[in-house]
Amino acid sequence: MKKIYALIFGSFLTLISYAQNPMLNRGGAAGGQMPTGRFYGKVVDAANKGVDAASVTLITNRMDTATKQMVEVIAGGMLSSKNGGFSIENVALMGRYTLRITGIGLKTINKPVAFDMPNRDAMSSGDMSAMLGAIDKDLGNIKVELDEKILSTVTITSSTPTMTLGIDRKIFNVAGNLTSVGGTGVDVMKNVPSVNVDIDGNVTLRNTAPTLFVDGRPTTLTLEQIPADAIESVEVITNPSAKFDASGGTAGILNIVMKKARRVGYSGNLRVNIDSRAKFGIGGDLNIRQNKLNVFASGQYNQRKSISTGVTDRITLGSASTLGSIQRDRSVGEGQFGFGRFGFDYFMDIRNTLTVTGNFVRGGFDPTGTSNIFIDSFKNGNKVDSSTQLRSTNSNNIFRNKGAQVSFKHNFPTSGHEWTADATFNKGRNENSSIITTDYFDMPGSVFKNTYNQSQNGRGTNENLTIQTDYANPLSANTKIEFGARAQMRKINSENTISIAGTNNVTLYNSSDNVYAAYTTFSNRIKNFGYQLGLRVESSTYEGNLPNKGQTFKIDFPISLFPSMFLSQKLSETDDLQFNYSRRINRPNFFQLFPFTDYSDSFNISRGNPGLQPEFTNSLELSYSKIFKNRDNFLASIYFKNTNDLITRIQNEEYDSVVKRTIPINTYQNANNSYVTGLELTTRNKVTKFWDLTANANFFTSKIDLVDQPDPDQLFSYFFKLNNTFKFPKNFSLQLSGDYQSKVITSPGGRGSGGGGGMFGGGGGFGGGSSSAAQGFIRPNYGVDAAIRFEFMKNKVASLSLNVNDIFRTKLFDQYTETTFFIQNQERRRDPQVFRLNFNYRFGKFDASLFKRKNTKADSGVDTNSGGNF
Repeated sequence: MKKIYALIFGSFLTLISYAQNPMLNRGGAAGGQMPTGRFYGKVVDAANKGVDAASVTLITNRMDTATKQMVEVIAGGMLSSKNGGFSIENVALMGRYTLRITGIGLKTINKPVAFDMPNRDAMSSGDMSAMLGAIDKDLGNIKVELDEKILSTVTITSSTPTMTLGIDRKIFNVAGNLTSVGGTGVDVMKNVPSVNVDIDGNVTLRNTAPTLFVDGRPTTLTLEQIPADAIESVEVITNPSAKFDASGGTAGILNIVMKKARRVGYSGNLRVNIDSRAKFGIGGDLNIRQNKLNVFASGQYNQRKSISTGVTDRITLGSASTLGSIQRDRSVGEGQFGFGRFGFDYFMDIRNTLTVTGNFVRGGFDPTGTSNIFIDSFKNGNKVDSSTQLRSTNSNNIFRNKGAQVSFKHNFPTSGHEWTADATFNKGRNENSSIITTDYFDMPGSVFKNTYNQSQNGRGTNENLTIQTDYANPLSANTKIEFGARAQMRKINSENTISIAGTNNVTLYNSSDNVYAAYTTFSNRIKNFGYQLGLRVESSTYEGNLPNKGQTFKIDFPISLFPSMFLSQKLSETDDLQFNYSRRINRPNFFQLFPFTDYSDSFNISRGNPGLQPEFTNSLELSYSKIFKNRDNFLASIYFKNTNDLITRIQNEEYDSVVKRTIPINTYQNANNSYVTGLELTTRNKVTKFWDLTANANFFTSKIDLVDQPDPDQLFSYFFKLNNTFKFPKNFSLQLSGDYQSKVITSPGGRGSGGGGGMFGGGGGFGGGSSSAAQGFIRPNYGVDAAIRFEFMKNKVASLSLNVNDIFRTKLFDQYTETTFFIQNQERRRDPQVFRLNFNYRFGKFDASLFKRKNTKADSGVDTNSGGNF
């Protein structure tokens, strides 16, 4: 006991020395440390019963060296125990503090607290009880009150910013988008700045197809298989650091964050919609949290009818004659799909959380198409023959996808110090069949000549397993180190059969793609300057087999290094300057590698190249961001990308044993390199109290060096996107969004790898839909979507909305292509002016009797596991 008294007495002698000599408090003491104490007490309700899991935080004020202003900092904190008790230790004795007690359903308590200095008489007389009471202070029972206003509200809402700018990403909250209600992930992307969506739902980011993630992990889902109403936000990562998967090449990553609430109680919504083509959808979400368990589920069933029309004008150049053709196409695809997602969070204790999630998708569609083809044959400039072809296509397609994820997160006592581990598995299956019948007629008079029949049948499976672990440790307030490891294993099995004139040609193709990676990053901040250095190491192996031909293709990269560097300079409290560099890889996708010859379009026969090599990209980006007084945002970025071994579409003429003649074949090869330079501007403005405006502009130019072909002309292009939201009286709101794309060079690697369209027909299956090789461009196009919503019932829990896409019928795919074999102009339009009526009803209850939670981060309703950690 005497030792304890001596320790207490010594602490107060040190404290008096600090008070008499302030320099000691600045580190001037010879090895001295500031003495500390403890605050403890009990949180109770009106009946003096202890309140479990209330958030108790001790706050003090300190000078911010960057802004030279006083800011709040957390000195300590915890959750109250089951009996309401709390104890905050290692608190500096000198200082003024505020004890803040919060919780969902509780009124916030702010209580000033401080340690009482015993007088000199008590110290000189050796009154140990006075000294002990001073550094071990009992705050007694602190009574909290229920916030009846919150508890009586059906749902709790907050004004979430529609755009948030981070050091390595732009985060767009899309939950409030009106034009995408009742649609799919493709409709969501139409409203996301920096992202361009064509009429087939193919997505590009800065004119290149990005890598698609869901909740921070790779996925086998396409955007048209994800309901728009299940998406919370979209993260646009244009230049990922070493922490992220190195795949994605020149475009970066689009991470879709799914909705999931974590508030104590239950909540959910029901929704139903019907469109102008008499197709309906129905779905809902449910979230229940009590004690240590948070359960969530969502489901959606949608019907769709897609109509596509097109005209192709083509001149085929031959050594003996020239063919001129005009092809008019119409395709109608009808189908449906169901989406389900379910899972739970188990809060094992205050620091450990286990999450299990499962999802499934299944659906089918039956597109039918007709093509009228008029052909004139010329020789020496004179017309020598005319004919007509009438082609009909009947297809049937089904798809299945299921997946699961298990993740564990451990939070260490220090804020930001955490370890996560997870495993994600996805498995997909698809089957498709097409019967193509072509009737030939001689002109004039449309005299029947003969009929040509062919069928294509295909089926395949794919499996994707990703195992990943990440560790982050803030070594100090300004320094942080992170490292992790990841393994991704993917298998694809495919079987395709084409039957022409009774002869079957079967192609079996099996492939495996394994990527193993490890990374580390180091971050530090020195006053207003910050930097992050990172290095990712990847080992990848790709192997493809053609069992019925005895052929094997293998691409092996034992070690590839991907460095990254991020620099940031805080110019003022509202202005930031950032510079970043990264090296990335774009591995060829399955359709670029698959050596199956697609004969569905006789004018554009295509085949993959299993010998393709990955392309490597070096990316540089300089950004300036500013936040205005009214919280408006502005971001300007200058970017440069250099890609080596660029994957490019080419066209070769060769003899084909199936059609038994020499024909041009579209395929792929690795070109020399490409260069892209651009300027992107993004801004969010609250123009008036009722009008929010988000604008995005992208100006870019690209140069491509091809192999054994003329280089395409360098072209300056630009892209604009505007999103307007208006809030009117009587609970009405209106959204108008539009985009404009100038003339742009055709993407050298072809379209369609952005996770987009074709699910309900109208894709590149006819009329030259597949972009061919060599020089070509897409002519300017623009489109406008609109939606209006009315909210009603108490607390606005119900709403009716009406949305329409391409309201002026201006969205048109208009492409010019020129090769050594043909010159082609193609126009296609898909699904203009489709109206959709939606009804949505929200429900929920947040009850103080359910406050048994063990994770304070969840109290805000923010999902701390979704996104962010890749």
